[in-house]
Amino acid sequence: MFAKAISFALLVTGVLAAPTCTAPEEATKTVPLTGVTHSVIAGFNGLNFEPNNVVAEIGDVVQWEFLPANHSVAQSSFGNPCQPLADGSGFFPGFEFAVTEGESKNVFQIVVESHRPIWYYCPQTTGNHCQRGMVGVINQDFNNPAFSLARHMELAAEADTSIIPETIQGGEVLVNPNP
Repeated sequence: MFAKAISFALLVTGVLAAPTCTAPEEATKTVPLTGVTHSVIAGFNGLNFEPNNVVAEIGDVVQWEFLPANHSVAQSSFGNPCQPLADGSGFFPGFEFAVTEGESKNVFQIVVESHRPIWYYCPQTTGNHCQRGMVGVINQDFNNPAFSLARHMELAAEADTSIIPETIQGGEVLVNPNP
């Protein structure tokens, strides 16, 4: 009873501390991770990404694992499926995943930061991987058939050449947790 009276007295007299702002002055651009990892196999059954259409939430990780040949992954746009993004942004880990058998000792990961579609391709020019269907998407807009993965693959098949990005950037190369 005494504790209640003191609490009431402090509340009435305003002696209780007022709440303070605990938000940082400068917001970070870090996306909280969900704990979900989507694995995409590069080179599965030939020149394919499997799966080539991933549905992911913000904070999910997409991880590419690489099978034999010299595959990589680079972010592109819907309309230019075999070219890196025109503004120089996007991801490309380079060509460090080449193996003659088994699976590469490294994987490449990105964190999904929005629900907007993320289009990507294999930029390997020897064998025209992109033109032969080695493209994919994260978070395709299924309500807009004009921007489907099937149409993206058609555009890739019509491309003259694949372009290897000039800069290694975005994402993270890690040791394969399941070699």
